[in-house]
Amino acid sequence: MSDGRTEGPVQLVTERVVPPLLPFVAAQPLTDHHCHGVLRSGGDVEALLNEADGAAAGGGLAFDSLAGLAFRRWCPPLLDLPVHAPAEDYQARRDALGAAEVARRFLGACGLGALCMDTGYAPGGLLSPAETAGFAGAAAYEIVRLEQVAESLATEGAGPAGFADAYRAALAERVASPASGVPVVGVKSIAAYRVGLALDGRRPSDAEVTAAAGRWLGAGETASGAPPRLADETLHRFFIWSGADLGQPIQFHVGYGDRDIDLHRCNPLLLTDLLRALEPAGVPVMLLHNYPYHREAGYLAQVFPHVYADLGLATHNVGSRAPAVLSEALEMAPLRKFLFSSDAFGLPELYYLGALLFRQGLSRFLQARLVVDDMSYDDAERITRLIATDNARRAYRLPG
Repeated sequence: MSDGRTEGPVQLVTERVVPPLLPFVAAQPLTDHHCHGVLRSGGDVEALLNEADGAAAGGGLAFDSLAGLAFRRWCPPLLDLPVHAPAEDYQARRDALGAAEVARRFLGACGLGALCMDTGYAPGGLLSPAETAGFAGAAAYEIVRLEQVAESLATEGAGPAGFADAYRAALAERVASPASGVPVVGVKSIAAYRVGLALDGRRPSDAEVTAAAGRWLGAGETASGAPPRLADETLHRFFIWSGADLGQPIQFHVGYGDRDIDLHRCNPLLLTDLLRALEPAGVPVMLLHNYPYHREAGYLAQVFPHVYADLGLATHNVGSRAPAVLSEALEMAPLRKFLFSSDAFGLPELYYLGALLFRQGLSRFLQARLVVDDMSYDDAERITRLIATDNARRAYRLPG
């Protein structure tokens, strides 16, 4: 009588575990509409693999996750290592090859046609948009972080009086003449990290901005000499309206991020009043990441003509669950209003994982529709082009 144990090794049929991509999904260039630079040198893979920091990022915890398992499944072969290579072996091989070669291999394997890079977070030591795009063989564009413009003004000694005019002028200059040397195609708000997303839809007056700037700047410099934390709801609304006045698409961080956010205040439904107010301005609003509120973001993209959504960094953070989460995100979102992004930062591997897991998720979503004759093959190809690149090109008015 069998005791329930299996004799001998279990043989896994890989092609059944990971179905082949639909050919047009595999071949379609991607427009990564939200990403960051990668490190010029080195980099601790575990420390940058997910949004954890401090003690939570160490001790192998990052690799004991679906993100870590996906990383060890898909990334080692690009460094000439076997799949599931131990993390220590991977890090050693990576260090031996050097940052430039690692970037060349992973960015070159993404199949990117264009990237729109947020240059506002920790730019020191990162590749520029043009450098990153060069490794990827892609076109480069910049997204200006609204809060960084204000912090630069504070560093330069701007005071509360005339702050509104100074900010509008500085933002217009950044958009028209970017220091990055690549065209600016949008702006980004990180209000979610500072005050949450329950933003009043009303445009603040210049007098209100002056008072808010006084509160902010009156707090004094931090110990490092940096401006005080920018956590005034009036100022964040002012920044957003200033971007809208320039006709720029506005990105919002939504949902999942590092522990600097209060996640319960990052539900995109909290933006409803502001979305209503912004609609007459005619600028696209791009809801980034959204997890675990990706279904809510899909609803907003459905009911507001100017709202778009993506899955962002959640794509690689959920690892093998990416197809399921992508399917959830697409339940409500119009297929003409959903975009690809990686939100890669620091590691070129995150560009690669984001692109690969997105292609797997989209392919399985379309295959499921094709199997039940819910769409035609031509529809599947067209939807792939929309989500992979055409929606972003239309929203950001990219050439080509």
